[in-house]
Amino acid sequence: MSASLQIAGIGKSYRVDGSVLPVLRGIDLDVAAGEFVSIVGASGCGKSTLLRLVVGLEGDYSGRIAVAGQPVAGTSLERGIVFQEPRLLPWLTVERNIALGLLNSGLSKADKAEAVRAHIDLVRLNGFERAWPHQLSGGMAQRVALARALVNRPKLLLLDEPFGALDALTRAHMQTELQRLWQQEGITMILVTHDVEEAVYLGNRVVVMRPRPGRIERIVDIGLPFPRDRNGPALLDARRQVVEAFAEALP
Repeated sequence: MSASLQIAGIGKSYRVDGSVLPVLRGIDLDVAAGEFVSIVGASGCGKSTLLRLVVGLEGDYSGRIAVAGQPVAGTSLERGIVFQEPRLLPWLTVERNIALGLLNSGLSKADKAEAVRAHIDLVRLNGFERAWPHQLSGGMAQRVALARALVNRPKLLLLDEPFGALDALTRAHMQTELQRLWQQEGITMILVTHDVEEAVYLGNRVVVMRPRPGRIERIVDIGLPFPRDRNGPALLDARRQVVEAFAEALP
């Protein structure tokens, strides 16, 4: 099950050395249930801050954020997040790291075990259930993080540069895996990335942000079916449109 997201008139500021620093201003974005939206922009444009507001890790902002029509108030099992670093606990095995996502689920012990098993299968880590984090490659560790975020079946998954620390080949493979998971699970996904190619390859739409303060410069509708050919002319044309918007948004 997925959920829609409504972001209306969002503004966010921080106080730095006694001065008010505006980070986001006038952000309006509607995301349909089951849609995959990519967000790109230069460093400092507030992409990650916006995700933290949506997931409920930060408050004190102006405007309105709602998931499936319900205002966001704090964190919720219905909203998952994956960061650039997997953030696995080194003293727990793969299966126990994934099980952390079910701590507050209310499921029985047997149901939790079945959910963990199913999600290990979903991210194709069979045989590594009892491996330790230090025994995993970067891509495998990030699959564990994805499984942990998905195991409680959130309606909305937020991804903050999840593949930024991976080498190019692993990154491309993980992009394909994420696309497969999105299509299989039907969850609404929002990806923050600096990588225009990644944004275009994965997203139904790409939101290009302008910095200082962060605001939306342009939204590019990719409008191409999946799976996509990375080197196909249609995708290259969409990438060109996003690159042009990105250049226009630079300070």
